[in-house]
Amino acid sequence: MALDLWADGGHVVKRYGRVTGGARIPGTVPARLIGVAAASALALALTGCGSSAGDDAKASTVSASAPGATVPGSATTAPSVTPSAAATTPAAPVAGDYDPARDAAADIAAARTASAKDGRPVLIDFGANWCPDCVVLGKTFTRPSTAALLGKYHLVRVDVGEFDHNLRLTAGYVNLQTSGIPALAVVDAKGHLDVATDQGEFANARSMPESQVDDFLKKWV
Repeated sequence: MALDLWADGGHVVKRYGRVTGGARIPGTVPARLIGVAAASALALALTGCGSSAGDDAKASTVSASAPGATVPGSATTAPSVTPSAAATTPAAPVAGDYDPARDAAADIAAARTASAKDGRPVLIDFGANWCPDCVVLGKTFTRPSTAALLGKYHLVRVDVGEFDHNLRLTAGYVNLQTSGIPALAVVDAKGHLDVATDQGEFANARSMPESQVDDFLKKWV
């Protein structure tokens, strides 16, 4: 069962299913005492990193077409994005390395430009440093066998904050309402979106075998 957190009247509410009316329920943890991020991390230690109801609503309002990406079955292709002069291909992955200060759009554009030249697909990892499953996936990325597979991709890691950062960009590749985080998307050298883990395939990375990550990477390289 998915557990959601939402803020109301200065409190973080644990929600199983749907809560209406904005009433505080028993067992609510005061946000002013431990903070939203801390409360989120505490609850997520017991469940996957799913999105909250309020953030889902925000995510559902953004465009569903990726900048320059073609979704399988789509009839049109958006104009390609020209990377800024300062944009560079992201460095080797570091566990928990979702940098909120980075220009994620420029990072993706740079990776896609490089992909068009060398044929290696772009792997986009959407997550946040507070998410335990995202941190575990990041550590898995550093394993020798997994790192060797990642070398066949252009990896970009995108910070989504507390489901309130880079949402418009993210919505062009994955559906955070169903994917949770971490969520992965693969874009091929021609700009087509090959796969997105919209069913939460990696949202419980802590409980999946590391070989499952390798199998995913082998399939789309």
